[in-house]
Amino acid sequence: MTGASRRSARGRIKSSSFPGGDEGSDSLPYPPSIRRGKGKELVSIGAFKTNLKILIGLIILGIIVIYFVINRLVRHGLLYDESQKPRVITPFPAPKLMDLSMFQGEHKESLYWGTYRPHVYFGVRARTPLSLVAGLMWLGVKDEMYVMRHFCENSDDLSTFGWREHNGRDFGRQELVENDMILETSFVKSKGDSLGYGGDWAVRIDVKNKGLNDDVKRSAHLFFYLADEGGNVLNLGHDNLDFQGSSLLVSGSREDVGDWQIHLKSQNQLETHYSGFKTPHIYNLSDLVQQNLALQARKFGRLQLSDTSEDSSNIYIFQISGRLPFTIDIPFVSGIKGESSNMEKRLTSLTGLPLSDLLKKKRKEFDTKFEECFNLSEKHDSETLGVGKTAIANMLGGIGYFYGQSKIHVPKSTQPESRNDFLLYWPAELYTAVPSRPFFPRGFLWDEGFHQLLIWRWDFRITLDIVGHWLDLLNIDGWIPREQILGAEALSKVPEEFVVQYPSNGNPPTLFLVIRDLIDALRMEKFIASEKDEVLSFLERASVRLDAWFQWFNTSQKGKEIGSYFWHGRDNTTTRELNPKTLSSGLDDYPRASHPSEDERHVDLRCWMYLAADCMHSITELLGKNDKLSKEDYNSTAKLLSNFNLLNQMHYDSDHGAYFDFGNHTEKVKLIWKEVIQENGQLSRQLLRKTFGKPKLQLVPHVGYVSFFPFISRIIPHDSPILEKQLVLLSNRSILWSDYGIVSLAKTSSMYMKRNTEHDAPYWRGPIWMNMNYMILSSLHHYSIGNFLPSTW
Repeated sequence: MTGASRRSARGRIKSSSFPGGDEGSDSLPYPPSIRRGKGKELVSIGAFKTNLKILIGLIILGIIVIYFVINRLVRHGLLYDESQKPRVITPFPAPKLMDLSMFQGEHKESLYWGTYRPHVYFGVRARTPLSLVAGLMWLGVKDEMYVMRHFCENSDDLSTFGWREHNGRDFGRQELVENDMILETSFVKSKGDSLGYGGDWAVRIDVKNKGLNDDVKRSAHLFFYLADEGGNVLNLGHDNLDFQGSSLLVSGSREDVGDWQIHLKSQNQLETHYSGFKTPHIYNLSDLVQQNLALQARKFGRLQLSDTSEDSSNIYIFQISGRLPFTIDIPFVSGIKGESSNMEKRLTSLTGLPLSDLLKKKRKEFDTKFEECFNLSEKHDSETLGVGKTAIANMLGGIGYFYGQSKIHVPKSTQPESRNDFLLYWPAELYTAVPSRPFFPRGFLWDEGFHQLLIWRWDFRITLDIVGHWLDLLNIDGWIPREQILGAEALSKVPEEFVVQYPSNGNPPTLFLVIRDLIDALRMEKFIASEKDEVLSFLERASVRLDAWFQWFNTSQKGKEIGSYFWHGRDNTTTRELNPKTLSSGLDDYPRASHPSEDERHVDLRCWMYLAADCMHSITELLGKNDKLSKEDYNSTAKLLSNFNLLNQMHYDSDHGAYFDFGNHTEKVKLIWKEVIQENGQLSRQLLRKTFGKPKLQLVPHVGYVSFFPFISRIIPHDSPILEKQLVLLSNRSILWSDYGIVSLAKTSSMYMKRNTEHDAPYWRGPIWMNMNYMILSSLHHYSIGNFLPSTW
């Protein structure tokens, strides 16, 4: 429109210069009294100016509309520029460790299926985000009421549960004892003739009376389920209602394992029922079962599932009831091609006597490997051996696989359009051991280093796989979220206020413990040539990530003094904690400076940084890195942090003969009851912190685990009198020694066994922690083999 107006005006001005007008024009000549073209030119210019204003207005309006459309698209991820992604949720730009060839092929397939659901009493899944998931529930009795057992809970009061044997790959046997009933669950894998990825597997469940008197007949109700997390439809077997010793429970098809079936076989008289559900969630399965049972009980007075299923069910639960004792075998076969004879052969090999023989073979192999791994040339009593086997079995049986996105804290001010105070980390998988099946059935960064000190001696490839998964979680700044709560099942076990992770907070870099062990093993030639190549290949790719992790600590957690560090994340405004917790240190309520500040110096973090720097220097030497500057940087940092005189200047208290934190501290802090008016106007009685003395910068006088980090790190020279003072403290029954190990905080401490809040029982204020006792014992061994310990020890 504007262009047309401009062309029209220019044409008419030009044509009006001729007295008679354009030839062929239908316009009349202007009157002589008027300059030619003047009136028409004024009209055209006025229209042009008006149209220009409209044009500019439309352009501005268009820009505003485009801005809001693009902004909306960006917020919804439709036009998202990866380069503009916030750094905290940007992956580290380096090749992933899990892409190494050592983690592909046979290794990856051999670990595909496993008991990777540590939060339930018994569960099976694959190491893939949307897996087939199997599990077991049963009806227990508490306070003369039926209760459903599914998730590991301390409140269930089972007298025993845990793995008796587990090899981390294809076999595990677990015992669960509740009242007068014992459930023994066994899991075994078999590649055999299977054409499905990961092969076949079988579950055996033995249910028997706890006592010797089998004349007392009682019933047991088990609930075995299979769910497809991807929502794929499962096909119910036709003969499940008429169990005659063998039954096809359910079948289906998946891209990873092909056509598959799962069967039930037993020589006992059993009754079976089922229920099918269609739901994307499996974390609430026990609720669905209980609701179904309750409805049936109200309607028909029977404690059995409804024998119904929803359309396109992706979950089937099978109730198996019978008189004790009874045994059931549940084989899973994959990669089915339709040949019935081969199918029968595969089913037979995973049930009955063949399965019994296979399980016996696996148990024997476990015992043999246990003796070989831990060099048990000496004779040990059966109880000692049993404890050792249970320890390694539960560590391996507690390994889980998780998939999801962590929630990372960001201030709301940085994202004004959002109501949330968090961003989502990228979708990630994690293969890891867990600290506690009932209480912490998920990955914790600082715990994992201790776990791997044991696991690598059993199977170093599993350790490399796990450490690789953790290091692949590194973001572009070199930070790893310390607690991994991935997936709906993991989230269901964590209070909302503890889900969000803070990118300013670290966690002890304990993975360097196992890396140091592996380097020592390389130097001592404990690996054969092919194994050595795998470890070196792993360290080669891991080094760039480990460097970034180290640099994050070395910059974000450094203190005011050269060679000092402090754990970030302590709450300096709390009125409820006797001593503000230091969750990032892993030693949660261990007493630190009473008033958190940036003047703090934490002796344990200093020692962790020494370990990391020394380890990184060893890696650069081992790999023959040409980057001399990097090598020298690590070497100089390690020398600085192992400088005994500087360490003593910053942390040693000669009066106590112990190493302490430094910070703004007073001992005159108590929890007292106060009446407080709440926001709703109601009066409540609360236990609040009160300070009776002014804090000052000083060493924090609490002897405990933190005090022994220089000893644990072997920084103390063998000929220093300070070494002997550490031994005197450790051996003093009035301070730290007990019949069961070194306690976490001295019995003479003002904080010993003190609650930190009204509801927080003492955690690192007296209770004994095995990992720290191990590190103390390891250092005792180190000093003793060099004949550095006094003869009195």
